[in-house]
Amino acid sequence: MTRRDPQKPPRLPGDLTPEAETRRALRVDHAGEYGAVRIYQGQLAVLKDSPAASQIEHMAEQEREHLAAFETLLRERRVRPTALSPFWHVAGFALGAGSALLGEKTAMACTAAVEEVIDTHYGRQIDRLRESEPDLCDTLAACRAEEVEHRDLALAAGAEDAPGYEAFRFVVKAATRTAIWLSERL
Repeated sequence: MTRRDPQKPPRLPGDLTPEAETRRALRVDHAGEYGAVRIYQGQLAVLKDSPAASQIEHMAEQEREHLAAFETLLRERRVRPTALSPFWHVAGFALGAGSALLGEKTAMACTAAVEEVIDTHYGRQIDRLRESEPDLCDTLAACRAEEVEHRDLALAAGAEDAPGYEAFRFVVKAATRTAIWLSERL
């Protein structure tokens, strides 16, 4: 008989196995990085000649690196991407372009809101996977640090000065949490 660690709650019926938890994490994180790349592509399509373009391109480059890392992990571990990838292709670009059409500060508000949710999301994943996937957690922590950098850059660039910032932030954060929930499952 195996003794249960008293510091860890028991697994309950319906709880994911560590392997299923890892597959879910890889699937959703790949989807998130793909969506982030598309958001920045949308922003750059509108703001390519603006003062914010170089900062957006810097963040986009880091997101492309994150996406490449997760594409490699999906292949290595034989995890399928989310079935929603075609939707995120369109929705990510639309969110990026739409926020940029409202101005640089609104584009930065979009970035700040998304990255705030992603910071929390990666933190939760690291907590859940720390014991079973320490190497993956190192990757998640590195991505998380850059996502926090993006949030901080966006705030420093005036995200909070965007018209209707609090309402816009609320909507973008809710949409991001919904995208996470869906991508974990589909």
